[in-house]
Amino acid sequence: MGCDGRVLGLLRCNLQPTLTYWSVFFSFGLCIGFLGPTLLDLRCQTHSSLPQISWVFFSQQLCLLLGSALGGVFKRTLAQSLWALFTSSLAISLVFAVIPLCRDVKVLALVMALAGLAMGCIDTVANMQLVRIYQKDSAVFLQVLHFFVGFGALLSPLIADPFLSEADCSPANGTANTTSGSHLFHAHRVLGQHHPDVLPQTNQTHPGLPPQDGAGTRVSSAFWIMALINLPVPVAVLLLLSKERLLTCCIQRSPLLLSADELALETQPPQREDPSSLPAKLQPDPGHENLFSCCQRKNCRGAPYSFFAIHITAALVLFMTDGMTGMYSAFVYSYAVEKPLSVGHKVAGYLPSLFWGFITLGRLFSIPISSRVKPATMVLINVVGVVGTFLVLLIFSYNVIFLFVGTASLGLFLSSTFPSMLAYTEDILQYKGCATTVLVTGAAIGEMVLQLLVGSIFQAQGSYSFLVCGVIFGCLAFAFYILLLFFHRMHPGLSSEEENLFILCEGLSLTRSWDY
Repeated sequence: MGCDGRVLGLLRCNLQPTLTYWSVFFSFGLCIGFLGPTLLDLRCQTHSSLPQISWVFFSQQLCLLLGSALGGVFKRTLAQSLWALFTSSLAISLVFAVIPLCRDVKVLALVMALAGLAMGCIDTVANMQLVRIYQKDSAVFLQVLHFFVGFGALLSPLIADPFLSEADCSPANGTANTTSGSHLFHAHRVLGQHHPDVLPQTNQTHPGLPPQDGAGTRVSSAFWIMALINLPVPVAVLLLLSKERLLTCCIQRSPLLLSADELALETQPPQREDPSSLPAKLQPDPGHENLFSCCQRKNCRGAPYSFFAIHITAALVLFMTDGMTGMYSAFVYSYAVEKPLSVGHKVAGYLPSLFWGFITLGRLFSIPISSRVKPATMVLINVVGVVGTFLVLLIFSYNVIFLFVGTASLGLFLSSTFPSMLAYTEDILQYKGCATTVLVTGAAIGEMVLQLLVGSIFQAQGSYSFLVCGVIFGCLAFAFYILLLFFHRMHPGLSSEEENLFILCEGLSLTRSWDY
């Protein structure tokens, strides 16, 4: 109870900034969840083929990676961080408002690239600011932060669902007879089930045909609703800027009282003359830099090899787990409608929502759990659970019930992996490394690369390869986590409790090797 009281006390002292950072991650979640269910309507709106519209996914993920890597440029001071969050959250509302006006797939890809940059900036800055505020107590608050991602990703498909069109805008000689590349979305097969008179004739696509039945017009309402729902988020950031006296009209005024954090910064001996003359809110945050400058930091020079190994192995764990999250949400529908399951498109459409729903539920459950369970233990349970779930799905690959149960289970185990790993790694490095920047970037790379990799394998080898890839990626995540525990054991300052956890995981890995 003493620990809970301290956490509640910290929350009360930092309530407004914490709520603001949580709200911007809601914007992040809205952008993650809307593209999949609206894909066919956007294809009709832009008069594009399925391979062409798939580049919209790629542009968003690529720019999310760039935004994550470059996000450190905007978080050197509190002022820069808040202005970056305000601009990014406002850009997301503008993106939602502009999407219905995009009649060309290239323009849509550029708009989604802007959304990806905003998402990457939010991902890095919000995580970093919460870690900076709460440090060793950040695990609980990071769980709530990522709960809002799941909540936004769950809400956006529910908003879009009433406005989705059932009309077939594909031409009669469309893409139904393309090669196995059509496995990427299976949308033409779903449409073909409702329109059996649409027969494949040639391998040529005709993306210039206009959409039918006003499909693009109906889905426009969903995007405008999401734009309005997201508008309070930049307003909340603006209010925090005003509270911190960082607006242009307020920056010249001196605050009446200093908070405890500001007072601590003011009483520290200045290292340089110029930065010390700035207000506390405008002084650079020495704890973290962007991905490129953190590699040049002076405190990295002379650091033990375990310092760098911990950064790399932790990023590789999230490369796999976040990559599996993106991979599963993108391709579980395609896997379900394909043989041997051949699930109807209406039933299969519930799978991505079920997956994100249980991710949201898992993050909600993780909030009280993380205050009592060490982040290292939570990551271990999650990674082992992911591997076990994929193995069960692989064994019972012909059973639709196991697919739904496994989807829910996978959402629960993947839900708290990122915030737990972030809190664990920052704690190992005593908040002196570049863990947040490196981990966010590694997760973004994994989400982009594994989707492309699984898409190409799915196309070439068929639906069964989807689960095989999941088992392989899960085992790799487990192996990288064992390496992380090993390097943690070699790193100075390992506690006896964490050493016991390493021994437990070492024994578990041996047991798994005997089973194989």
